Amino acid sequence: MRLLGLDVGSKTVGVAVSDPLGITAQMVTTIPIDEQRYNFGMRPLKKLVRQYEPAGFVLGLPKELDGHSGESVSRSKQYGRRLSQKFGLPVYYNDERLTTVESNRVLIEEAGMHDRHQRKQVVDQMAAVLILQNYLDAHRKD
Repeated sequence: MRLLGLDVGSKTVGVAVSDPLGITAQMVTTIPIDEQRYNFGMRPLKKLVRQYEPAGFVLGLPKELDGHSGESVSRSKQYGRRLSQKFGLPVYYNDERLTTVESNRVLIEEAGMHDRHQRKQVVDQMAAVLILQNYLDAHRKD
């Protein structure tokens, strides 16, 4: 069962995809969005849905460090409702606290990306990978 993982930010959406067996997540792309202009990146997502034929989406739920839901959680859930209406696919949520911090650490320490500009290009994709991989690991049926 293939899934698309999304790290929804205020300006971009990082996208990851699972393999067909739902075991591993890989980076796909970063989609620019502009909420002020009602551009939520649905066109590029439509292409990815056609290409990968996912069974659903996994969105990061950006809770506060103390576990409370803030405005970012509300925005993520609104985005999830939009996806569900547009594509008719289920939307699952996964805690994403510190995924951007972890993404930067992985990109620096394991991928050797010390250039901040270079990391900025893929950090949202890596965060989407971590969100999706955490979800896959938690729901794996061994």
